[in-house]
Amino acid sequence: MRIHAIQTGTVAIRQRQRVGADGPLRLLKTLTDSEWTEPLPILAWLIEHPEGLIVVDTGETARATEPGYFPSWHPYYRRCIRLQVEPEDEIGPKLRAGGFDPSDVRWVVLTHLHTDHAGGLAHFPDSEIVITQVEFDYAKGGRGRVRGYPNRHWPDWLDPTLVAAPLALTAAGDVRLEPTPGHTPGHVSVTVEAGDAFVIIAGDASYTRQLMLDGKVDGVAPDVRASRATLGRLRAMVAERSATYLPTHDPESVERLEAAQAGG
Repeated sequence: MRIHAIQTGTVAIRQRQRVGADGPLRLLKTLTDSEWTEPLPILAWLIEHPEGLIVVDTGETARATEPGYFPSWHPYYRRCIRLQVEPEDEIGPKLRAGGFDPSDVRWVVLTHLHTDHAGGLAHFPDSEIVITQVEFDYAKGGRGRVRGYPNRHWPDWLDPTLVAAPLALTAAGDVRLEPTPGHTPGHVSVTVEAGDAFVIIAGDASYTRQLMLDGKVDGVAPDVRASRATLGRLRAMVAERSATYLPTHDPESVERLEAAQAGG
């Protein structure tokens, strides 16, 4: 079994999104923050598994950089995101460049449905799309759009398999969905066990490994208590299993994965 990191462009966000402010005005302080992060990677993951290819998250689409893609009335998209994604950065072309065909992917697991994780869904009409029921219900419809999910851009054919975590995805039980709510209510992380190696594909449970270790909640999580509890469980899992922890936007995630797979 082997895991491949796939970068689908970059995103800059407000510093207060990466590390949230304390107190009840966290979201407002994120929206009004004047400081940007550096461009951060938008990572997706391909797992070569004996039971079939598995993609975790689909990255962003280049269409997201076009005027009018995001609703102009939403303050987050007006103030808090700067995307750089070219057509060749999308996950479909990236997979083909690596010798894989999107049509051969058996499962696509979405850690959550934010745009930079679900934007590449259109490349996988032949795959089984796996999302938690909680996340799908939270993200769909008009309320979902107010919450920041551009769900009008979901593919017309989308008919996901809705699940509850924890859940073993593979019959072998070596790829699992673990509940990691906080950043969103239905957020999951994907754990991969291959011999002595234990990998946590963490989505946006935290923006970096260090922020997970420090227990720092981000600035857009709707449930601070759930996020803190999740970070505590992840910290314990990393310590107990010597796990390789891979958040989507951590510039060091790719290097950590390469070291783990090289035995370093």
